[in-house]
Amino acid sequence: MAQTMTPGSILALTGQAADCLLKLDSGDAALLYLHLLRRGGTAGLNWPEPRLRAALDLLNRQGLAAQPAPPEPPLPPAEPPDYATEDITAALSNRSDPFPALCDEVEHRLGKKLSASDLKRLYTLYDHLALPVEVILLAVGWCAEETARKYGPGRRPFLSRIEKEGFAWARQGIDTLERAEEHVARLTRMRSREGEVLRLLDIPLRPLVERERAYIAAWDDMGFDNGAIRMAYERTVVKKQSMDWSYMNGILRRWHEKGLHTAAAVQAGDRPSRPVQAGGPQPPRPASAAEEQRAREDMERMRRLLKQMDQEGE
Repeated sequence: MAQTMTPGSILALTGQAADCLLKLDSGDAALLYLHLLRRGGTAGLNWPEPRLRAALDLLNRQGLAAQPAPPEPPLPPAEPPDYATEDITAALSNRSDPFPALCDEVEHRLGKKLSASDLKRLYTLYDHLALPVEVILLAVGWCAEETARKYGPGRRPFLSRIEKEGFAWARQGIDTLERAEEHVARLTRMRSREGEVLRLLDIPLRPLVERERAYIAAWDDMGFDNGAIRMAYERTVVKKQSMDWSYMNGILRRWHEKGLHTAAAVQAGDRPSRPVQAGGPQPPRPASAAEEQRAREDMERMRRLLKQMDQEGE
């Protein structure tokens, strides 16, 4: 039985939005836009995360699904107070305050007596940034692990390094034990992931610069597997004759927009054009039949819906 539209069930679609959707030529983007109009959000849309993210990215670029950025965590003042020796002495004398116990534990973990300068840096994290003791100790432990890994067993971080890490955590809103544990777990996983990616890029293991680390973290967040990263690297070397982080990042971002995050998906959905060979033009390699069929069906449904809306508006 044919199902008619009841009052209140008609969706309003502007001609400008329709033109943008047709220009995108993406069935997923069109279907997602209709779902957002109908439901007001992505709830109830059981798509894999890569497919949903790629469609959202397309809509966002056309201004059809702009989402407000999450609020930034409050930043501490640019300059911390210039604590006097009397301030630190008073804090250490207050045995009802956790700060003296924090100092004892940090001295134990670092295996040294904290200097006056060290105490001021530690008090900056505790008082100025108001980081909980547990969060500060996790930052100390992480810095100690990193220092020993980079410079050898027995090496300990300076308080200046720990203070810098504490400020970085505060800027990211890492101010509870739960958030700090999650952050350290991610840092630990990314440390292993960075070495893995370096091997995929035929780069000997070495400390990464900040920009390289940012690229690898972004690729990991996008969900690329090792096979896709290796394919992007090989295409980069073929084109640029050497490793080019920015160029390779452009390849991976384009694949991400298409929802291609595995080697198999890239091979099926992003075949490079074949050069013309001697002897005349060669027949083009056929694209994925299943993907072409799905795209045609999606666009046909979209065109029928637009036509129906135009007729009802007359």
